[in-house]
Amino acid sequence: MGSTMALLPPFIRASRMTRTLAHPAVVPAPADDEVLLDAPDSRLGPALVAAGQGAYEPAAELLAVTRERAQWEARDRYASRLAAFAGSRAEWLDRWRAAAPHSPDHLVVAAQLAVDRAWESPARAELLREVSPLITAAAQSDHRDPVPWRIALDHARGTRAGHPYFEELWEAAVRRAPHHFGCHVAALRYLATAWHGSHRECMNFADRAAQDAPPDALVQALPALAAFSYLSDGCGPGVPRARLDAAADRAVALSARFPAADPWSAELRNLLMYVLARLNRWSDALEQLRLTGPYATSFPWDLESDDPLGRFLTVQKELRDVVAHGLTPAPWPPRSGHGGHARPPGH
Repeated sequence: MGSTMALLPPFIRASRMTRTLAHPAVVPAPADDEVLLDAPDSRLGPALVAAGQGAYEPAAELLAVTRERAQWEARDRYASRLAAFAGSRAEWLDRWRAAAPHSPDHLVVAAQLAVDRAWESPARAELLREVSPLITAAAQSDHRDPVPWRIALDHARGTRAGHPYFEELWEAAVRRAPHHFGCHVAALRYLATAWHGSHRECMNFADRAAQDAPPDALVQALPALAAFSYLSDGCGPGVPRARLDAAADRAVALSARFPAADPWSAELRNLLMYVLARLNRWSDALEQLRLTGPYATSFPWDLESDDPLGRFLTVQKELRDVVAHGLTPAPWPPRSGHGGHARPPGH
């Protein structure tokens, strides 16, 4: 554990994000048949439609804009979603490789896809080692981009890399983007594996990162993700209730910075629904449901069920019943283990 603690240095403060976020208005919860699962936002949607038709150009343009404008959170999310799409329909990605094999934008999607495919194999560690050159190529194609380093951090966890190597990757990642959410999630997951369920240590890491980040940074959701891991795991020493509530409160404040019924913040709000409900904060969880609008996300529900949309709808009904009628909710199901490679909030 000693060497892993080197992952907890004071974080370098970055300039605050300039994105203007509207204060959300409460919206009615949608009917079940209006709920959408993993709906893309208005920037990603056209790129996915075009990819489905075999055209790569809109995806290339979208990722090029995120790189040119240093929109690293958006770039990470879009690259992950495009790679997931390419996992079942790769013709457009093959055309992109033929047209621009050295494009930083193509390379980051290709690296993510290679890691995703290897991750699902029983021979995960061996296959992941074979894709290392792809990650290196993506990292070298644009030295400012933290996303290849987030992929490298996930890769290192999958290959069970030692602490010194992981720390080298971590330092390179935070030099590029000190508060990049995806890199912090990757580090949190590595630490959770290395510490074998020491949720207090993971909460410490998440709290330090959030405390040093701007209030509108996605890293503010990291303690809630650590709380989710504890609440859905049930192993290791207990975490004080006050810490879990504080983690949820920090994420609630972040949620309030986004407009209601916003696909971008849907995963954050789905996570918050889960955490708040597990903490028996029913009214707060229902408020996040209202703010989520029609946007369900696979994470975190696919960790409990093979039918994440169905699980979301079940929780939605229970929240309404508990708040409106004071009914006792059903016990939460044990974690199924399905979707263990699901993307966390922001991805």
